[in-house]
Amino acid sequence: MSTPMSAVSTPGRRPLMTLEEALQRLLQAVQPLPLTVERVPLEEADTRVLAEDVVAALDVPGFDNSQMDGYAVRVADVQAALTADQPLPVTQRVAAGDFGVSLSPGTVARIFTGAPLPAGADAVVMQEEAQIVDPPPGAAQQPAHGWVRLTRVPDRGQWVRRRGEDVACATVALPAGRWLRPADLGVAASLGVPQLSVRRRLRVALAPTGNELVQPGAVPPQALPPGAIYNSSRYLLVPLLRRLGMEVTVLPVLPDERTATERALAEAALRFDAIVTTGGVSVGEADHVKPAVQALGQLDLWQVSMKPGKPFMHGQIDRTRLGGQGTCHVLGLPGNPVSSFVTFVLLARPALLTLAGVAPAPTMPSPLRARVAFDWPRPDARREFVRVRRNAQGELEVFANQNSSVLTSVAWADGLADIPAGVTLARGDEVAYWPLAAFWG
Repeated sequence: MSTPMSAVSTPGRRPLMTLEEALQRLLQAVQPLPLTVERVPLEEADTRVLAEDVVAALDVPGFDNSQMDGYAVRVADVQAALTADQPLPVTQRVAAGDFGVSLSPGTVARIFTGAPLPAGADAVVMQEEAQIVDPPPGAAQQPAHGWVRLTRVPDRGQWVRRRGEDVACATVALPAGRWLRPADLGVAASLGVPQLSVRRRLRVALAPTGNELVQPGAVPPQALPPGAIYNSSRYLLVPLLRRLGMEVTVLPVLPDERTATERALAEAALRFDAIVTTGGVSVGEADHVKPAVQALGQLDLWQVSMKPGKPFMHGQIDRTRLGGQGTCHVLGLPGNPVSSFVTFVLLARPALLTLAGVAPAPTMPSPLRARVAFDWPRPDARREFVRVRRNAQGELEVFANQNSSVLTSVAWADGLADIPAGVTLARGDEVAYWPLAAFWG
C-alpha cells in the first residue's frame, strides 16, 4: 500500500472537511429529543430506544443447572471410582423442570440440559463420556437407575451454568438509551418483563428533489419522458430509516424551484423531527435545498472529503420563525443513489440515532481488516469508500464500475472498503472494511 499523499487544496478555497470532522461537528449539533415515554409489549420493541433501565428482579439462571445431557457428579467420587476401576450407582433422574434431592456421596444423578444441579454435585459429565454397565460383582443393591462407568475425571464446575452468571439480581440488564435488538428482547423476557418503556419513534420526512424523478409504476419504461429517471433513492432510504426504528413519511418530490422548496421544507419542519433530502445540496443553479435551509434557519456543514458523497449537508430550521417551537434538523444527501447510501450510513445514520435518544451517541462502527484481491493503481485526492464483497478466501473483490450512479454496485456488495486519500493498492494489501450489516444490525 502506498503512503497517502498530502491533501490537495485549490488556492482561494477552503479545504474539504474530513469525514471524522464532519461527523464530530454533526453530533455536536444534534441532541436527543425531549423524552416522551411509551410502554410497548416485548414483541413490538425491536429497534425502539429504551427509555428506562431494565433492572433484574431475579438471578438468571435462577439456580445452578446442567449445560449438557449427562451425569451430575462429585468430582472426588469420580476420581475414586476411576482409581478403583469401579462403576457408580445412578440414584436419581433429574429433567428440566424437576428438582432433585441432595446427591449422596458415592452416587451420581442422570441429568438433562437445563435441569437443576442436585445439592452436593460439583460437575456434570456429558453422556458421551459415560457407559451404562451391569452391576459390579457383589453389589449389595440395585440403584433405581442402574450403574454407569465414567471415562474421565471432570474439572470442578464443568458443564455447570451457575446461578446468576447471565444476569445477577438487582443489576442493570439493559440500560436506558439502548437501541433494542432481538437479543435484548430475549434478555428482557428471561427476566419476566412483558413490556418495556421506550422513547417515541423519531418522525422523519424523506424529501426527494428534482423535476426528473418519476415514481415507479406511474409511467411504464417505454413511455418514460426524455431526461426522466425513476426515483430509486426512495426505495433505498425508506427501508434504511425503518431499520433504524424511525417513523417515515415520504413527501412529494420537491420541485426545482426555490420558493416551492422553501415552502415545503417549512411545512415539513413543523410536522417532523428531521428531514432527509436527496439532491439539491450541490452548487448548481437548480440546487435549492441549501439556500432554502439557510433562509429558514442555519446551515452547519455541507462538503466532505469523501468519494462518493462530497456534497453532504446538515442544517437546522428554526421553528420559532414559523410559529412553532424548537428546531428541525435537515440532513441533505447527494442525489446520486450510491452517494446517498454512503453518506446516509456514515453520517445521517449516527445523527438520526442520536436524535432518537440512543446513548452513548453512535458513531461509525469499528472496521474489520481484510486483504484485497484487486489492484487500485489510481489514487484519489478524496477518501474513497469502494463497494466490495468477500470471496471464498476471505479476500475483498471489487465491483468493476464504482460510479456513484451505479446502484447495482451496492446491491452486489457486502461491504465498503475504506481507501485513504492518495493511496494505491496492490493485491494482498490490507484495508479497513465495513460489512454493510454493521450499519443496520
